[in-house]
Amino acid sequence: MDLLSVIIISVALAMDCFAVSVSKGICAKKYFFWLTFRMAVLFGLFQAIMPLIGFAAAKSFAKEMITYDHWLAFVLLLLIGGKMLFEGLKSPDPECVKISNPFKWISLLSLAFATSIDALATGIIIVPFPEMIWKAVAMIGFVSFLFTFLGMYIGVHFGKRFHLKVEAIGGIILIGIGIKILIEHLSY
Repeated sequence: MDLLSVIIISVALAMDCFAVSVSKGICAKKYFFWLTFRMAVLFGLFQAIMPLIGFAAAKSFAKEMITYDHWLAFVLLLLIGGKMLFEGLKSPDPECVKISNPFKWISLLSLAFATSIDALATGIIIVPFPEMIWKAVAMIGFVSFLFTFLGMYIGVHFGKRFHLKVEAIGGIILIGIGIKILIEHLSY
């Protein structure tokens, strides 16, 4: 796995953060820097921690996985990407429920956790490349942080005009990376 693959995976994983923040931005109707910053930090932190947890858990099984790690990576990316693609294509426009404060800590924490579940499985994919784990963790967290900021801005300023299916795009990217990993390993 090279740095370009890590960057592409980071962008694909950040699509969930982006989609949620666009939805929040559409509902917020006004850009609040500190609320966006808090949300971006939480999303970036959760997205960064989850692959580290997945990596640590899977590392203990690394020797047993070495013969089929490329198949595992392919299947996981196919499943995660397929789920994102399916959810991205079926999700309706965000419905803004009248909530007194849509940026409550409990709401943001649950969204940060929900958007980072996919990143947990990504940690397993990095096991054959232990030298990349810290680069991946930093890149995934940073890109998710940036995409959350960008998503809020777009949601507030342009959200009603465009109907972006960013989660579906992220799913397609993850499926493509899974195919790339499988082809690379089978060609050796």
